[in-house]
Amino acid sequence: MGKPVRLYFIDALRAFAILMMLQGHFISGLLDPVLKDPNNSIYSFWLYCRGFTAPVFFTITGWVFSFLLLRSKVQGWKNPRIKKGLKRTLELLAWGYLLRLNLPMLFNGKINNSFLYPDVLQIIGLSLSFIILIYLIFGFLQHWTGLIFLGIGILIFISQPLYVDTTFPELPNYIAAILTKANKGVFYLFPWLGYVCIGTFIAYLFNPKTEQLWAWGFGFLALGYWLIHRSSAFLIDLEFFTGINLFRKVAYNNFLFIRLGDVFLLFGIFILLNDYLKKGLWTKVGSKTLEIYIVHYFIFYGSLFGIGLYKYFKYSWTFPESIIGALIFMLLCTGIVLLDDQYRKKLFTFLVSKVTK
Repeated sequence: MGKPVRLYFIDALRAFAILMMLQGHFISGLLDPVLKDPNNSIYSFWLYCRGFTAPVFFTITGWVFSFLLLRSKVQGWKNPRIKKGLKRTLELLAWGYLLRLNLPMLFNGKINNSFLYPDVLQIIGLSLSFIILIYLIFGFLQHWTGLIFLGIGILIFISQPLYVDTTFPELPNYIAAILTKANKGVFYLFPWLGYVCIGTFIAYLFNPKTEQLWAWGFGFLALGYWLIHRSSAFLIDLEFFTGINLFRKVAYNNFLFIRLGDVFLLFGIFILLNDYLKKGLWTKVGSKTLEIYIVHYFIFYGSLFGIGLYKYFKYSWTFPESIIGALIFMLLCTGIVLLDDQYRKKLFTFLVSKVTK
């Protein structure tokens, strides 16, 4: 057995996802609605690509966290990754709600409505806790536990028509909003938890076999192509043989499996390019996704004070302005985070000196 290779593609995928998120929020938030024409091939292609950003994020989250969880020399309750995962959950929940808080309203004794509705950080944090829970309950099955995660992920996807419009009126709004789309959350556990579970299943398969990346790359490409082009027909066949109409409903709105196919195609491409990704800033950017997300939220949405680009330029820019602005925005957000602490402190001292003069 050869020496396992360094998995540069994982950080590259995370970097790609965060950059796609930055430009996606920027362009969708500032581009004039008149120009958002689905018949425009360029805009249509951009819109399609924007649609797989979140699935990539959630799937790679499950993969990376579980990969590290399983790679630990100590398994079970004493696995140090459990403590780190729970700490990360609390951190993500805290930042998720803090970023949506409006301080001027809070000082007036009110809480802004958007504060109660979860965003991507809360759902990722809760998903990490779910991984830990299943890992601890079924850990005695060892690598067979991966099949449980796969089953949960597929079940979440297949049952989507059953829960998509469920509102849970008996629950407080801030709890119901965590569960499904009908409760006005920006993100929600169902169906996004499905991608996290499938990412975790990949980690269970991938953990001991990191030497043959080329086989994994082509495998992901083949499976991704099948999901995009054949999964709908397969679901129709399942309905024909089982008589379960739910399969047909999923097939007619098959965005979850098709987006998973997009994710797998990206995985395959990045895995095959692994040896070429060790150069550049991919590793640094991919390891700072939370920090970049926080910075982007303050600059674009104006966290805490509501003073951001979105407030002043919402739906008012042309295509060239939006594209150039998105590039500058990505450079700005990543640049602020990647600045060494030394330069960051110097910059802060310089700005303070200018303001206090």
